[in-house]
Amino acid sequence: MSTRKQPLKGIKVVELANFIAAATTGRFLADLGADVIKIESAKGDPLRYTAPTEGRPLDMYENTTWELENANKRCISLNMKDPAGKEAFFKLLDDADVLITNWRVQALERAGLDYETLKVKYPSLVYALCTGYGEFGPDKDLPGFDFTAFFARGGYLENLRQKSDVPMNVAPGLGDHNVGINLAAGVLAALYHAKLTGEGEKVETSLFESAIFNMGMMIQAAQYPDVGVKYPINIRESSNPFNACWRTSEGRYIQTCMPDYNTYFKKFLTALGLTEMVEDERFFPVQNLHENGLGTTVYDRVMSTFEQKSHEEWAQILTDADIPFALAKTWEELLEDDQAWANDCFHKMEYPNGERVLVKHPIKFAEMGPTPYNKGPMIGEHGVEVMKELGYKEDQINEMIENKTLYIWEDK
Repeated sequence: MSTRKQPLKGIKVVELANFIAAATTGRFLADLGADVIKIESAKGDPLRYTAPTEGRPLDMYENTTWELENANKRCISLNMKDPAGKEAFFKLLDDADVLITNWRVQALERAGLDYETLKVKYPSLVYALCTGYGEFGPDKDLPGFDFTAFFARGGYLENLRQKSDVPMNVAPGLGDHNVGINLAAGVLAALYHAKLTGEGEKVETSLFESAIFNMGMMIQAAQYPDVGVKYPINIRESSNPFNACWRTSEGRYIQTCMPDYNTYFKKFLTALGLTEMVEDERFFPVQNLHENGLGTTVYDRVMSTFEQKSHEEWAQILTDADIPFALAKTWEELLEDDQAWANDCFHKMEYPNGERVLVKHPIKFAEMGPTPYNKGPMIGEHGVEVMKELGYKEDQINEMIENKTLYIWEDK
């Protein structure tokens, strides 16, 4: 194993955030060696209590979602409405390199925690802000989750649904993780600049902005309404019938992706045994397909062909033909996926009730080697040690605990 030092060792990060997106940024920095100190209320981050809606038992000692977003961090629980709690927060910032927050803009301004205020006292601080809809505009103070600000407002649900059906189901964290890694990229650039020059920076992104970037190709294409098919579509009417999900004989689905219809036309149809279509000029090139209005014919022929074999049989045929494809897998299957295990996507964690498989960040470093995976902290677990690091004495800490300014986790 490599003995190379983690690249962010010695960097101090204060995370004043809840739920997923901003926490993803903090988790990434913690994996790279930063000392990430998460600030919670006495009740804790609402994310600690989402297990029942995710199909998991509610157990503070076996909280797999909490680990995913908050492993390798420390936690202090402060009452930020108490002047003594606010003072402790500012002491944390005195030698911090990065502040991560997802508070809404108005709340930050009311608390005196907006960038313009803090940069006066902390000119070298990298201030990382994650919001639902961005810092400006009429909706900047709306509550934002990935279901709403990312998937709905950002163009996924209306445009990617089957035209004849309701929008797809979405799962929590999909947009948040995307945004969190985007913010981490900005933080690392700003941190590099700060270490070179001593000049801090505000880095911001939002669920809404990230969704727009992700949808950039199609949003730009929407300026040409007379070309192509207007979304939402039924997949049978797609401009490229080869980019579809095909139902197999046992009811599984295989997705193929052939961005250039012309390049793959002969190879794909030959692999499927539809050789009579290969020489038919009505179907090739794609311009002829569109002029003759035969995209649905190609789709229907391919679908009926796929329904004649199992997904295992098609996997071999498509692999031999070098056709880009993938089986639409269940989450249960992903836990057993050899490709995922071979690429270190998972970590086995021991809990009181047994071993569980946890998902790791998708970015790896060859020389540094695997990052540690320490369980996410309990509420206020590191409160005493962090306060002592800030110079607080035992009696001061005890007084803050008695006054409910500082909450310390105790095993129940």
